[in-house]
Amino acid sequence: MELTRTTLRALRKALDSKEISAPELASEYLGRIGEQDGKLLSYITVTKDKAMRDAENAQKIIDSGKATALTGIPLAVKDNICIDGVRTTCASKMLENFIPPYNATVIEKLNAEGYVLLGRTSMDEFAMGGSNQTSAFAKTKNPYDLTRVPGGSSGGSAAAVSASLAPAALGSDTGGSIRQPSSFCGVTGIKPTYGRVSRYGLVAFASSLDQIGPICNDARDCAILLNAICGHDRHDATSARVDTPDFTEKLGQPVKGMRIAMPKEFFSDDIDGEVRTAVENAAKELEKQGAVLVQCSMPGLKYAIPAYYLIACAEAASNLSRFDGIKYGFRGEGRTFEELIRDSRSRGFGEEVKRRILLGNYALSSGYYDAYYKKALALKQEIIKEYNDIFELADVILTPTAPTPAYKIGAQDNDPVKMYMADICTVTVNIAKLPGISTTCGYTADGGLPIGMSIIGKRFDEQTILQCADAYEQGFKPVAPTL
Repeated sequence: MELTRTTLRALRKALDSKEISAPELASEYLGRIGEQDGKLLSYITVTKDKAMRDAENAQKIIDSGKATALTGIPLAVKDNICIDGVRTTCASKMLENFIPPYNATVIEKLNAEGYVLLGRTSMDEFAMGGSNQTSAFAKTKNPYDLTRVPGGSSGGSAAAVSASLAPAALGSDTGGSIRQPSSFCGVTGIKPTYGRVSRYGLVAFASSLDQIGPICNDARDCAILLNAICGHDRHDATSARVDTPDFTEKLGQPVKGMRIAMPKEFFSDDIDGEVRTAVENAAKELEKQGAVLVQCSMPGLKYAIPAYYLIACAEAASNLSRFDGIKYGFRGEGRTFEELIRDSRSRGFGEEVKRRILLGNYALSSGYYDAYYKKALALKQEIIKEYNDIFELADVILTPTAPTPAYKIGAQDNDPVKMYMADICTVTVNIAKLPGISTTCGYTADGGLPIGMSIIGKRFDEQTILQCADAYEQGFKPVAPTL
């Protein structure tokens, strides 16, 4: 079966029509991973034996006529989402041999669907980074250009879907970690509203910002996968008690009359010219379909990066304090309690993680809490207010997903601030707890690198951003990478 950019709908049809069996489909994807992933490094762990067992069980369900949307469908899962009995490393030496004794809620939901696990995708260590180059085990490359980054922190998931090493994957998004790599790798990724998907079993980076979401080949597949993983969870205190709609319901509906806001700050001279032009052209296409473009302003954007990194690093410092080399994880050496913890954390964590822990502890320390962290929380409220004001005028907001296309590997290694600034187009969505989707809207003229646009919606209105992304995708012809 041809696997290049095959949709979940096509796979469902092939499985139900007996064109291919679930074990045969899993075997084809595993074979492709074996052939191609040596140069891409999108996976940390390939679960070949488990995949075949999952596929055989799924085939029994299919044969009984009780298959659901994802029964027998092979998926990849980012390596910070716990799976019972399967190594979960967070791409860190600290958790190199950690095997969870339980499933994350999203995995329980996928198990109920009868999915097939292909493996655990690489990521930036503890989801801290925008390049996938801070991974301790697999520094993923971009399928469109192996000299460039795939984005991060869900770079392994995005690269695997882009290169057709999985038809879809789960990622997590703290400040753009689903959307930015989706943009760099030419696929579609959605960050749901905070609380829409349970975080139980997701290894925490910043608890008030983290959210699990799908990375797929198009918006319609994102809606299908989102249907499977959403819903209130009593294990997660931040899980929202809201009804879960059918996210495919608005797909195919016209965008005539939809008001699309384009805040001018997202289209400044700081945005690469080709990126700005591609997103503006996409807006014109939607306008031709009957959408109404609304010009507006978001002055708080200039404060977004410092506010985000102060909040995120403060929460990261708190969450990662549990990794002390005593309870579980990497254990260092030392004759005293203090020496053991110091050695475990010094050797177990990578440089980027240590940098963010230091920044977070500094912001929370006595004498600096009011000056930094408290002001960041005030800026968070201002950003939320600005979004609310824009949504008085518009149904969705359209922006670039990233200020540039994928950059060269190593280009930002010596300038972490430059890498942080690359999140300018995505972090406010997490700060305001909004849903956002990135889809491809063009390619660079010289290297054919993908350019992504982001559609942001009101809280718990994933249906509308999926509708808008799908409407654009129907008239856009994506180009798959050739590895």
